Amino acid sequence: MKHAGSSTLDRLEPLLKQIRRHAGLKEKSRGVFYLKSKSFLHFHEDPTGLFADLRADDDFVRYPVNSKIEQGVLLKSLAKLLPL
Repeated sequence: MKHAGSSTLDRLEPLLKQIRRHAGLKEKSRGVFYLKSKSFLHFHEDPTGLFADLRADDDFVRYPVNSKIEQGVLLKSLAKLLPL
């Protein structure tokens, strides 16, 4: 599964704008977010769809982000980990 390319990130831009509102995140490159010095959130594209990998403890949890509902699930999980 490859990291999301520019055209995919264009489609996810409304989601990225919401993610950028969270305190403490640094977007090292478009769609790749770090918390302190650790990779925290990034996106993948695959023939089966679009996915976000969000760090929870020491492991990443994969979330589908193909629909507004799926994106909402990711945002709720993110909000539990980080304040706005």
